[in-house]
Amino acid sequence: MAKTQLNVRVDEGTARAARERATARGMSVNRYIEELVRRDAGEVGHTFVEAASDFMKQYEALFVEEFGAEREGGTHEGRR
Repeated sequence: MAKTQLNVRVDEGTARAARERATARGMSVNRYIEELVRRDAGEVGHTFVEAASDFMKQYEALFVEEFGAEREGGTHEGRR
């Protein structure tokens, strides 16, 4: 995978914490930050899917009433 350089400015305390945590995990600060961002991006995606699922559960009856309930494997009684 191609790498892109990203420059960020943080206060000295944050920089020190990043260096200490990366060292404790036996990795570079670069890799430590990269893994934090990947993990955070994954959590956001997971949170979105959970919220969408909750929304659909909450409003499923309204969608069925408005659009019908055709689904894979058959249809539900309702408008077609």
